[in-house]
Parts: sequence; structure tokens; C-alpha cells
Amino acid sequence: MNENKEEVNQRQLRGAVIAAAAKLIRRKGAWIVPSQSNKGRYTVNLNAGNPTCTCPDHQTRGCKCKHIFAVEHVIEHRQNRDGSQTVTEAVRVTALKRTAYPQNWAAYNEAQTNEKRQFQILLRDLCAGIENPPHTKGRRPLPLSDAVFAVTFKIYSTFSGRRFISDLNDAQAKGYISQVPHFNSIFNYLESPVLGPILTDLIVQSSLPLKAVEEDFAVDSTGFTTARFVPWYDHKYGVTRQEHDWVKTHLMCGVKTNIVTAVEIHERDASDTKILPSLVATTAKNFKMEEISADKGYSSVNNTKVIASHGAIPFIAFKNSATGRRGGLWEKMYHFFQFNRPEFLAHYHKRSNVESTINMIKTKFRDHVRSKTDMAMKNEVLCKVLCHNICCLISAIYELGITPAFSGLGTEPVNQLADRNLLFTNAAAGR
Repeated sequence: MNENKEEVNQRQLRGAVIAAAAKLIRRKGAWIVPSQSNKGRYTVNLNAGNPTCTCPDHQTRGCKCKHIFAVEHVIEHRQNRDGSQTVTEAVRVTALKRTAYPQNWAAYNEAQTNEKRQFQILLRDLCAGIENPPHTKGRRPLPLSDAVFAVTFKIYSTFSGRRFISDLNDAQAKGYISQVPHFNSIFNYLESPVLGPILTDLIVQSSLPLKAVEEDFAVDSTGFTTARFVPWYDHKYGVTRQEHDWVKTHLMCGVKTNIVTAVEIHERDASDTKILPSLVATTAKNFKMEEISADKGYSSVNNTKVIASHGAIPFIAFKNSATGRRGGLWEKMYHFFQFNRPEFLAHYHKRSNVESTINMIKTKFRDHVRSKTDMAMKNEVLCKVLCHNICCLISAIYELGITPAFSGLGTEPVNQLADRNLLFTNAAAGR
């Protein structure tokens, strides 16, 4: 396989850094090499002329990875006259030159310093299209638009319910909401099953101002940890262990602005492969798609056909066991992957942007949820995604010069599901 010389040099440099900073262990003819991020270990076999590594980079590219270069850097075989070998340890350290990307600091600074003010304005405009359910009897409940505004703004603030009330008082003074709910009411609204479809619809609506910008998309899933623990049995050691439960979130985003165009939340062990078609269908309703990138977890003949049916090209990594015998577009993309891998990977690695999107959400709005019930945890994650989308819009306002306008928002899911008993029975007691 032909590789760019600069890419090879970069891997050699990274391998030198690993060799100098980490301990490589020789075990049963192979080498155990820690990852550069210290989050795992990989096995390197220096077979004559055909070294292999268990890392994803080598499995995907089929070329020498930084872990192989690390082993070669540490081990220098010197052939003596009597045929014996002397193994010497290399101690050279080479500075690693990282790729730098330009940053429009003036626009970035403007976006960050005005974000909280702009966030409330955009959130108010989004919530303005939400219709209230018919009121029949009893005390008039909090307007549905105010409830969604309060819940979403609370998640954005990352404050506790009590400390957040000061921000809501300021929002009311500026005319963004008509009433300030009790802090307990905010938690009650989060537990409503009506809130999920509303938030999902608002996430889609918040992505529409960037429909002229985004044409390439990436998909992935992630988990937000909860306060619950689930037991599991460790067969190797014969003991029962516990781990945090998580809320598994599947999302698709644009690779230029990191805007989320579709999101779904399913059970913790839901298959990624089966979720892709619905994410693609949701995005295709509002965006013209050119490419979709995904990792091996989404690799299937059906997903390839689904993506192609919406006019996009699927750049999905193939598993080691895959073959091109299924015919059609699957066979064409498989041979493209095998015989023109550098060009394939140039498109495939746009997938890195969905990992950046997930990291943006978790870094800014926490990688865990505070809610305790299943419904509240799901709605809390949806609020995090909506907050992320609004922040992406704010960046686009200053960097791309767009002017988001939300009018005629789709309220059909709200009208169908807004049964006041579902949303307000628990909240009425806390207001």
C-alpha cells in the first residue's frame, strides 16, 4: 500500500515518543505496547517482513503503525560475526510536530463572550413555536414554552436547581419567559414523557439554519454515566462486580460545524447497526447528504443500501472478516477500501468529527446525568444535545455570518402528545 511520506514520518516520531516514555514488555515472542493515551495496550508481532499490531490504525490501514515503529525503535538487532544477536535499547527522543489548524480568534472570542446572552435569545425563539395543550379546569399550568426553556437553560447552566433560580429571574426580567417555576417543578418537568418528543423536535429545528453549510455527516454512539450501578459476573475471577449504568445516545452530526442533525436514545445494549437507518432518514428530510462516515460497528450491506438510497456515499470501515462477495455498492466500496485505501481513509476520517462533537457535549455539559428516573435521564441527555446545537449556532453567527430564524416550527409532536395530566400533574404541587 502506498503511503504519504509525511504520514510515515509522523508515525515514526510518535513511535519514538512511545519508546522513550513507556515501558514495552516482551512476552511469548510478541511485544506489549501501551497506547499513547495510556488507555489500553496492543500486541505487536515482528514477523519477518510482515509486522502486525492489534491497534485499530493497523487493522484499518494495513500499514506500519506507531506501535510497530516503537518496537523497532527500542529493539536494534545487531548481527555479530559468530551469528549471535546483541539487543540494545535506544534512548533517543525526537520532538513531535503536531498539525496545527487555523483559528479565527476574533470570532471565537466574540462567540464565547456573548454566548450566554445569545443562548437565551435563540432558546426563546425555538420555544416560541411550542403550543400549549388545551386548558379545561383547575389552576392554569405554566406555559409549555416556559417549562421547556427553564429545563433546557438549567442543563446549560450546570447549576443545581436552587442556585439556577437566579438565572431564571433574570430571564423573566428580560422577557424570555412569563413565569418563574419553583425549582422542584423543573425536576418534575424533566420526568414527563411529553418532553422527549418536544426536545427531539427542537434539536432537529435547531440544526436547520446550517442546512446550506453541511453536506457530509458522521454517526456514532456514546454513553452518559448515571448514579445507578449494575452488577455483572466476572467469570475469569468468579466474583460479582459493579459498574455505572449509562444512557446510550446515538447521534448524527455535520462534520463542518458539529451540529447534531438527528439523535435517538435506546437501551444501553442497543445495536448501533440497527439505529443507523432512522438517523439517516431523519437527516435526509432536511439536508442534502453527500457522504456519511461511520466505524466498523455500522458496517452492513443494509446500511450501505440505506445510505445510497438517500443519495449519499457510505464511507464505513470494513471488518477484517468482510469480503466483497455481496455485490452491488457493497462490493464497489470494499474494493475501493482495499485498493485505494489512502483516498478512502481521507473520506472515512471525517468520522473523527463526531467524536469531537461527543467530546464537546460531555466537556461543556458534563459526561454524566444527575437525574434518577429513566425518563428524566433521557430528557436530560436530550437537553444537553439541544444546548450543544444552540452553542454551535452561536459560533456560526460570528464565524460564518449566519442569522438563525425560527418561524413556523413543527409543533405536530407537541399537539399529539401534550396531555396536560402527563406534564403537569407532578409539577402543580411544586409550583
